[in-house]
Amino acid sequence: MAETGEASTRDEILDDGYELDRKAVAQILYAVDREDRETLVALMEPLHAADIADLLEQINAFDRRRLILLYGQEMDGEILSELDETLREDVIGIMTPQVLAEAVRELDSDDVVDLIEDLDEEQQGAILDVLPESERLAVQQSLTYPEFSAGRLMQREFVMAPEHWSVGEAIDFLRSSENLPEQFYHVILVDPKLRPVANVTLGRIMSSRRDVTLKSIGEESFHTISVLREEGEVAYAFNQYHLISAPVVDENERLVGVITIDDAMAVLDEENEEDILRLAGVDGESRLSDAVIDTVKRRIPWLAVNLVTAVMASLVIAQFEDAIATVVALAVLMPIVASMGGNAGTQSLTVAVRALATKDLTGANLWRVIRREGAVGLINGVTFAVVMGIVGLIWFGSPALGGVIATAMIINLVVAGLAGIVIPVVLDKVGVDPALASGAFVTTVTDVVGFFAFLGLAVVVLL
Repeated sequence: MAETGEASTRDEILDDGYELDRKAVAQILYAVDREDRETLVALMEPLHAADIADLLEQINAFDRRRLILLYGQEMDGEILSELDETLREDVIGIMTPQVLAEAVRELDSDDVVDLIEDLDEEQQGAILDVLPESERLAVQQSLTYPEFSAGRLMQREFVMAPEHWSVGEAIDFLRSSENLPEQFYHVILVDPKLRPVANVTLGRIMSSRRDVTLKSIGEESFHTISVLREEGEVAYAFNQYHLISAPVVDENERLVGVITIDDAMAVLDEENEEDILRLAGVDGESRLSDAVIDTVKRRIPWLAVNLVTAVMASLVIAQFEDAIATVVALAVLMPIVASMGGNAGTQSLTVAVRALATKDLTGANLWRVIRREGAVGLINGVTFAVVMGIVGLIWFGSPALGGVIATAMIINLVVAGLAGIVIPVVLDKVGVDPALASGAFVTTVTDVVGFFAFLGLAVVVLL
């Protein structure tokens, strides 16, 4: 009954979209204003750690500080893990050493690493000092691995068994052990040199007879991950091979940790988010909680790049000043050509960047994709060329002007489709993040080609 009541309270605090209800937030802040800790705890107790993290991210710094201090010992490690990285350091700075120590003790090693890797040395030391020696050494070892590597992502809590054990021996071991991870999916079988040889799911163990050997019921698909493997590649492997967990090995192929699906999918989600932000010329680390000056610093560089590309397009227009002055309709119609090209290029660009991230676009199918985008650009160009040709004829009463804009539209949409594929591929080959840099280059190409094609044809045909 208690669980039912708690679920009911949680449903009252969350709306249909699993977002915090405004009235509930107001009640929580009212309790903070009154310094009514009992009511605050009662209101927040039913909430998941992720919901509390959302609450802390949404309220202002003044209310956030008061809430954290009043909530006190109820602040646990899971809340810190769910917090946005840019806010986590501030929250840890507000928490008292006693509360912080209690919160960190509850976390798995991978969560502790994720928690402290971006903190300054003083805050790292404060957290490490409260950990038991064995856990502290494990976290410190993980921090020696490169950032964004499997060594940083893995957790040290796992269950392993000798490859010759039977199901009965494994079950007896699991029942007698006092230090099992809170959650795990596999028992990892190892040889005498502690090298992983197979994964056995808990379901297969529980459904098999006691005399069955563990090795005989191991999963058919088995992958180990190098401790130095880049975390983006780890997430790709989990997604590609439908992994639930995978053992991590050192340079000698010995078992040192395990990565679980929740951590791998978190990486995949972060990379997708970063790609979306970078396509818009925004740093992938940008967050709503960032300070104004930090946001400005991240956005200015690519706005400056866009300014340069805009100047290049303007230089093209400047070459046709006399033609524009003679045929004013050119000034009215030329933004349409550039805009259509820019949108078409962005469509191809988005598809290409996503395909590169998922490794679907490779050397084997590159030319087929380029031909496809060229054909798509040609068909779209012809379609809208007919429309704009009619518009030019009706609007300005000039068949020649209609033909000029129609031809320019075809040229620019074909070029836009090709540029949207080729530019990200080239940038990826030279080691530049295509999600971050492609947009400016594609926009430049479509603007320059669009203006040059339209105004150049106008000079030849109309003047």
